[in-house]
Amino acid sequence: MAGGETDAAEPEWRRLNRANWDERARVHLGPRGYNLTALRAGRGRLGLVEQELGPVDGLKILHLQCHIGTDSLALAQRGAQVVGVDFSPTAIGAARRLSAELGLADQTHFVQADVYEADRAVNDPHGFDRVFITWGTICWIPDLKNWARIIAHFLRPCGYLYFAEGHPAALVFDDQTGADPARPGFFWPYLLARGPLIEADPRDYSDPEARLANATTHQWLHPVGEVVTALIEAGLRLDWLHEHEAVPWRMFDCLVEDAEGFFRWPDRAWLPLAYSLRARAEEEEKIHHRGAEARRRGGRLG
Repeated sequence: MAGGETDAAEPEWRRLNRANWDERARVHLGPRGYNLTALRAGRGRLGLVEQELGPVDGLKILHLQCHIGTDSLALAQRGAQVVGVDFSPTAIGAARRLSAELGLADQTHFVQADVYEADRAVNDPHGFDRVFITWGTICWIPDLKNWARIIAHFLRPCGYLYFAEGHPAALVFDDQTGADPARPGFFWPYLLARGPLIEADPRDYSDPEARLANATTHQWLHPVGEVVTALIEAGLRLDWLHEHEAVPWRMFDCLVEDAEGFFRWPDRAWLPLAYSLRARAEEEEKIHHRGAEARRRGGRLG
């Protein structure tokens, strides 16, 4: 769900991750993949956590790392104009086909591009009321400062980022390292995991029977402090940060599914499983002031 056009200088981590997500996109369109019934009935909806986004009717939304576009299309069904960006040509092709099938081609536009190069692929600086990024996204990219720069580039004054992600405090654990089958074991140090985790895992989170041929991926653990600091340094203001005891995929085998399709600890909420935040762009006057200061000092804004 990060993004990328193919070129000779493409980093190996991105090439491998894109091959993995190209294959996942095909799995997620299969019979045991994503449930598209409500979306095809015109009733697509966001998950329990993402309801924090609020009303979107009439808003222009940039959905970064959009995968096959299901949330982009659900936002369009709620009245938004949506641009979805993803690095997987397979996923973007699927999103475009779904958009046409659902009669949403006038409200959605899907672009294949790397998340770091979205500013070159989508020519609309400061043109969006919202940037929307959710679930399983930043673990696939190494550089959050560049990620935050892209978000700030697209937001209108007082527009905001809505971001939801698996909690890195929970991601230090893994089922494969647990001595007790009822509890995951220690796996990845929260404050020391600065390099990529390179692993070959053929499993898919949506279809438990799928086995991916392109199984090798590079992933990064980004502490919450790193995420917030990157956004602040890009000129955004944090409105709020929420932690959640449920996550929309089976992060660990011991989690139990609730009526909303979210997964929770079986007894007590030992650790947060997800977090979400809203970060707002500066007011127009502050942007102009910061630009004037940069020019006075002979520097550049952004």
